[in-house]
Amino acid sequence: MSGPLDGLRVIEVGQALAGPLAGVLLADMGAEVIKIEKPDGGDDARIWGPPFGPDGETSLYFYSQNRNKRSVVLDLKKAEDVEALHRLCETADVLIQNLRPGVVDEIGIGPEAMLERHPRLVYCSIWAFGYQGPLRLKPGFDPLLQAYGGMMSMTGRPEDPPTFCGASINDKATGLFCTIGALAALRQRDRTGRGCIVDTSLFETAAFWVEGQINQHLATGEVPKRHGTGAAVIVPYQVFETADRPLCLAAGNDRLWARCAAVLGHPEWAEDPRFGRSRERVRNRAVLVPLIAEILRTKSRAHWIAALEAVGVPCAPVNDIGEVVATEQFAAVEMVQSLPGSGVKVLGLPISFDRKRPWSERSAPTLGEHTAEVLGRKG
Repeated sequence: MSGPLDGLRVIEVGQALAGPLAGVLLADMGAEVIKIEKPDGGDDARIWGPPFGPDGETSLYFYSQNRNKRSVVLDLKKAEDVEALHRLCETADVLIQNLRPGVVDEIGIGPEAMLERHPRLVYCSIWAFGYQGPLRLKPGFDPLLQAYGGMMSMTGRPEDPPTFCGASINDKATGLFCTIGALAALRQRDRTGRGCIVDTSLFETAAFWVEGQINQHLATGEVPKRHGTGAAVIVPYQVFETADRPLCLAAGNDRLWARCAAVLGHPEWAEDPRFGRSRERVRNRAVLVPLIAEILRTKSRAHWIAALEAVGVPCAPVNDIGEVVATEQFAAVEMVQSLPGSGVKVLGLPISFDRKRPWSERSAPTLGEHTAEVLGRKG
């Protein structure tokens, strides 16, 4: 079944996560994605395990981010292989690269040079710190940008050290922004007939994640503080312990708070001048949160979820990964797919078209599996 991007040709010169993620998103939506890999081991993510796939050597991580692609080995330090890349770009719509900053210019495939030769190409670069500024040539990985970009300072409890987010959210969101930028640039090309340069970076993504806190600082000059699982501007909006398991409670407005207070056995809190309005609850967080916590510890999580949901107060159990996968809702959305040929199970694209989720037509490629096939088309 063809996808919405059927007929689009993408060249991916990337490795690890952000670049390959952008590539796999486009591939799942129907684009032909040709992955360029270096001859010595290919994408570094091939060995990021365990777990590994059926061959015992290719990481599950690589399968997840590189399904639906073709692998072509090119040594871009060699002039003839750079020329081979140019031949591929003659028929390509998009090029995605997240090589070490500065490398593409060193080997002659920087954006200006490529667009001069291929003016319809949409050239997408994923940087660590951005295409300008004193750190433009500095490499970076997700945890470094969580630290440098301020996100780590906002994660965790006030009494604990700054905390790393377990998911690679800068890498993944930068891949998403790259994809959005590529699709927008293609729409522009439909009007103008010319490609353009699309730049994204992990640093800009990291700043985007803490946009609210940055805006707060710009407005007040204050440095925002950590609130653990809580939100800076909504109370109660955090995780609480119950008699057995943790619960996330999100009474996001005054109406929900009134219902929540009644469930907690204190309907008068909805009229209390300290707690009745949202801004007062935030101001009196240190008083109110311990009161809520004391009450929630008296009964089980199941009890509180049933009582809160009965009156429409948003709440949820704090699930571990195994519990998430075991839920009926996870089964109902049918995101897990088994890759053809390998049988490796991975999550599919979190988008459906006409109520159908795109599925992979092929597993992740072996290193250089399609070199002859792809380059043979162009001699």
